Amino acid sequence: MAASSRAQVLRLYRALLRESQRFSGYNYRTYAIRRIRDAFRENKSIKDSEKIEELVNKAKENLEIIHRQVTIGQMYATQKLVIENPGNT
Repeated sequence: MAASSRAQVLRLYRALLRESQRFSGYNYRTYAIRRIRDAFRENKSIKDSEKIEELVNKAKENLEIIHRQVTIGQMYATQKLVIENPGNT
């Protein structure tokens, strides 16, 4: 993989994780982060540039979806779960 596409993939990975951290719901947030990490680990050994480009485009679409869902979720905020309260350890 070329250095520029590697850098692009890493930027996309960080952007997906950063945007997923903005989910207000604990379950959505942890699920999204887990799926992103699993998907990138699963595809890290791919060398075919066409396949990489296809996966990058799919990840960009998913980033847009996550951003949209985070925005919608912020409009309709709910109470935090018990597990999210800092005093519960």
